[in-house]
Amino acid sequence: MLLADVLAASTAVTATRSRTAKAAAIATLLRAADPEEVVPVTGWLAGEPRQGRLGVGWRTLSRLGGGAADAPTLTVPEVDAALTELAGTTGAGSAARRDAVLGGLLAAATPEEHHFLVRLLTGELRQGALEGVVLDAVAAAADVPAAVVRRAFMLSGRLPETAALALTGGVAALAAVRLEVGRPVRPMLASPGSSLDAALADLGAEVTVEFKLDGARIQVHRDGDVVRVWTRSLREVTDGVPELVERIRALPCETAVLDGETLALDDDGRPRAFQDTMSRFGSDSADAGVLLSPFLFDVLHLDGRDLLDEPLAVRLDALAGLLADDAHAALRMPGMRRPTPEQAAGVLDDALTAGHEGVVVKALDAPYAAGRRGKAWQKVKPVHTLDLVVLGAEWGYGRRAGSLSNIHLGARDPDGGQPVMVGKTFKGMTDELLAWQTRTFPGHAAEQPDWGVRLRPELVVEIAVDGAQRSTRYPGGVALRFARVLRYRPDKSPAEADTIDAVRALLADGPTAD
Repeated sequence: MLLADVLAASTAVTATRSRTAKAAAIATLLRAADPEEVVPVTGWLAGEPRQGRLGVGWRTLSRLGGGAADAPTLTVPEVDAALTELAGTTGAGSAARRDAVLGGLLAAATPEEHHFLVRLLTGELRQGALEGVVLDAVAAAADVPAAVVRRAFMLSGRLPETAALALTGGVAALAAVRLEVGRPVRPMLASPGSSLDAALADLGAEVTVEFKLDGARIQVHRDGDVVRVWTRSLREVTDGVPELVERIRALPCETAVLDGETLALDDDGRPRAFQDTMSRFGSDSADAGVLLSPFLFDVLHLDGRDLLDEPLAVRLDALAGLLADDAHAALRMPGMRRPTPEQAAGVLDDALTAGHEGVVVKALDAPYAAGRRGKAWQKVKPVHTLDLVVLGAEWGYGRRAGSLSNIHLGARDPDGGQPVMVGKTFKGMTDELLAWQTRTFPGHAAEQPDWGVRLRPELVVEIAVDGAQRSTRYPGGVALRFARVLRYRPDKSPAEADTIDAVRALLADGPTAD
């Protein structure tokens, strides 16, 4: 298969807003791929090489040039082999060798292929929002039920390998995928709830109401004395969080897969700033002065028993038994099962009083639906917040002259298109944040016009809003009301940003914004 065939399918996907049409274009390509081509092709269509991050920047690509071939000749195996060689080239003299590999690849590309490769290598092609479409396409191409594909993906966490299983082994190969201690599972996610009363009315009396912390999601696996920790994006951080490893190793079990959150607390037991928690997950060395505390709220496997398909009530019983000893009770996420409306309101008040974000209301009869943001878990916060993609920033004026200030905000297109702009804001920015934006944004710039920068869709920011209103100004037909910056979210990718549908759900009756 030629790279040009992949490019044609990618172009077709980008050109339509129809989820069905996107899936059909991808399915057609996957059917035509040879077995050894399925893994790289699926990864590219989802926007990420199977080799992961390759450490190639815009400056290097601009210096090397390329894209002058008259006709397409590059094949999928050739490109994949070059990327594998690029990923494995390290040590003395590696910069020159990497330039040679990359330069040779780009020189053999047509202008269109060159543009595709540049976006793939720099992460600009990454469209995690397309993930669901690719899964539908895999199911169609392999003629297997979509639910079977999704479950195998949930348990393996690897989309390209799931596609290869489906296309080479069908239902039997997909059904053989099991939860493995030591291999992270995609986390179950909560949908935004409009209010506590609404969430309780939606889910009924058979619920648990738990604190919603302002921390980082963690998944912890234990196999004997071996403990490993992953973030919500399935990035392993075990070596950087020894205090979490020690706490889990002390639990009375041999094997376990645990879900929870972690955050830094001050001497009074109140949460420290979110940035303090995230300082332990950055690329720099861990901040020895910031200790993390784990709070567990689910168990997916315990001592040889898989619990994924069990109702939450059963999983909570297993977790309660594991943490029954007084020495481990503090690891349990605070909350209450089957509360009355008054008691649920009390849990929310307690969470807010303790400095946390709010609560999560969970249906006790729900299995663990990894990777899906369904209605079985609903997070309730007193202030509406959205995780949005930063699309650009304008130079400030007055006391903000010389700083990149007013940021352009985009919501995720659930069908895999480019983020949809929903507003701008310069509110809530400290001097330190302005300085950080001005220093950081040029490194993510796709274009630098006179008014500021247009950014590649790579940065996620958490925004507080008072709601939304209908608008003819923005392509999504909706605009944010009184948006202000809370913080940037280095723990989230654009694939995890809130969708345009989530913004529209905040629409209130009222005048249309021009």
